[in-house]
Amino acid sequence: MRPSAFISVPLLLAVVSAALLGHAHAPSSDVIHLFNGKDLSNFYTYLAAPRPGEPPYGKNNDPEKVFTVHDGMIHISGKVFGGLITEKEYENYHLITEFRWGEKTYPPRQDRARDSGILLHCVGEEGAVGGVWMDSIECQIIEGGTGDILLVGSKSKPSVTVRAVYRTTTGGGKERQEAYYSPGGEPRVFTAGRINWFGRDPAWKDVRGFRGKNDVEKPVGEWNTLECVCDGSNLTYRLNDVVVNAATNASRSRGKILFQSEGAEIFFRKIDLKPLR
Repeated sequence: MRPSAFISVPLLLAVVSAALLGHAHAPSSDVIHLFNGKDLSNFYTYLAAPRPGEPPYGKNNDPEKVFTVHDGMIHISGKVFGGLITEKEYENYHLITEFRWGEKTYPPRQDRARDSGILLHCVGEEGAVGGVWMDSIECQIIEGGTGDILLVGSKSKPSVTVRAVYRTTTGGGKERQEAYYSPGGEPRVFTAGRINWFGRDPAWKDVRGFRGKNDVEKPVGEWNTLECVCDGSNLTYRLNDVVVNAATNASRSRGKILFQSEGAEIFFRKIDLKPLR
């Protein structure tokens, strides 16, 4: 497909904020503190194989202390791929998180962009996707790409509709067409792959410390607020008070929530969930 005209970032911010911030139903007064500041009592863990050819650590077996709590923060080391997963399933909610990157990175991503993510509406077995993840719709957390939508599926194929345009990207030395969220774009149905947040740098490279010219995410070490509004089959991702991505007609609207360990140290000091009326 031919790339559509690029919309300026200031215009996009104005259009997106005006058009989408009011879409979610009003939250109720009851806030669920998924992270209570003390322990991981609302979660369980699942870890993949620590090294190729070895068996996975599996459920609630964390000998390398990938997931810990100290100083009122969840520390996810990133050393072994896996997830911190809610015990319960949720639907119709506004998820509010505060995260920051740490300094450490690990093989096979020690020299690549710091990577993590929040998997929404997780269903099925742990490790069903690539031996690590659950079938889900992801809110990506990665340097330069926080707010991307990724469809994570195995036998079950999640789908969403996103207003998107295609742009030419050059990261990694190859030109290709990639989908970017754009509130003025054509509604398109996606059943696999990634839909970039609206300002993702077309020259994005998978290198440690990458920052794009339009990044909304703050520099490494600073706190970010990342919100996911799951209103029925609608999804809205907001990073530091800017709507960066949105979808409708999601094929699923209920499931567990998974916070990834994916090769990079990351901290969370807030994970709150506000039910929507």
